Parts: sequence; structure tokens; C-alpha cells
Amino acid sequence: MTNLKQVFDQQKVFMPFIVADDPDVETTVKSIVTLAENGADVVELGLPFSDPVADGPVIQAADLRAFKAGVKTATVFEIVEQARAQTAVPIVLLTYVNLVYKYGYDAFCQRCQQLDISGLVIPDLPLEENAALKAIATSYDVALVPLIAPTSGQRIAKIAAQATGFIYVVSAMGVTGQREQFSKQLAATVAQIRAVTTVPVAIGFGIHSPQQAHELGQLADGIIIGSAIVKLMAAQPADLQVQLADYAQSIKQALG
Repeated sequence: MTNLKQVFDQQKVFMPFIVADDPDVETTVKSIVTLAENGADVVELGLPFSDPVADGPVIQAADLRAFKAGVKTATVFEIVEQARAQTAVPIVLLTYVNLVYKYGYDAFCQRCQQLDISGLVIPDLPLEENAALKAIATSYDVALVPLIAPTSGQRIAKIAAQATGFIYVVSAMGVTGQREQFSKQLAATVAQIRAVTTVPVAIGFGIHSPQQAHELGQLADGIIIGSAIVKLMAAQPADLQVQLADYAQSIKQALG
């Protein structure tokens, strides 16, 4: 299995996010490979869900397109399996806990291990309720990546101390979507995290420009970009893969 910490130790990490099966399996596979070949150090792949509490309208619309295509959890694993024939890029899944529970914690994590899926990001699974899944994920060498927000307050140290893989730091209050401004508490939040753990920190939610990637990359070990990429994919331009490649290169270059 890919050791996510080692990936972060080697460079500032660019982690693009796309929604599985938006608009179809073939495009998703091609996009994973394109991003991997043009600067993505890790790819975050989203499992479409009916009630994505952390996601804004752009990603929610992508989920609906994937539902229209007939996406299932098995489809997501099929996408990763096809991508694995072309790239060894580290992959983490963003999902919601009900999807993992329905598939079966053990079966889900075992499939992740088989496909070299390095971690799971589950926004609706709080620290206090993650023990059962964390134990199983750990047994399959799959990191359970926690989210920390500037409003996490006194819980920051507790969450960070148990983190593996990396810590997903939410840049601002609210759901995903492009932003021009981020929380003024972001630097203090990262400092609180670094005081209790050496697990890498990646900032997400709202980042969309090379300048933002550069600025927040100075603060963190990596940046996560979702809505800007999903919005590009929603437009379905004829040269989608070219545009994805150009965008990925611009972000990676800005990170340095």
C-alpha cells in the first residue's frame, strides 16, 4: 500500500478531486490518468451520495450526473481497477459512512487494499464514532483521514493525535465551492495541529487558482482542489483532457 506520509514528505502535494462516473466510467478513468501524468501527487475520488453534507452545488450536480449514469459503489472500484492498469498514482476515496456501512466495513476496506487505495475521507464520521471502521481500515493498511475545521476548537488536538495518512483541513465554514477568502483562523489551526502531530496537513474547500495554491501551499503540506475541476468536467469540452492537463500543470507549478 502507498504510504501517504511518504508522498507528502517528498513534495508539496497537489490533490485534485473528481466525482466517480461523472459523466461516465471512461471519462473518469481518463481524467485520473491525465491528472496523474500532469502534476497530481494524489487523486481524491468521490463516491456519489444522495445527501453529501460537505459538498456544495457543483459537486452535488456531479453526483446527480453520476446517478443518471447508474453509478454504484462497485462502479467506483471498477474505475480504480481500470485506472490502476495505467497509473500507480495514490488514490484516496471521499465517501459518506452509510455507503461504506452498506457495502460492509470489512469488504470495503479489503477492496481498497486490493486496489491500493490509500485512504478514506468521510466527512460525516466524527472521531467519537469511528472506532469500528478505524480498526478495520487499519488492519487493511487504509488510512482514515480526519477533517479539521477552524471551528474545531478544543477537539483539534484530540482529532490530530489519532490521525493517519494526512489531515484534511477545511479552509472555511460551509460546503465545498470556489472562494476568494479563507478563514482568518487557518494559520492558527494548522499551528495547533503541528503542535501535536507530524502527520501532514492538506488544505481544501474553495481553492481554485494557482495564486491561492501557492499561498496556502506555504502554510500546509498540500492542497486539495475539487469544485474548480468538477466544474470544468461538467462543461464537457471536446478537449477536456487537454484542459485538465493544463490546469493541473499550472497548480503544480504554483505549489513549487
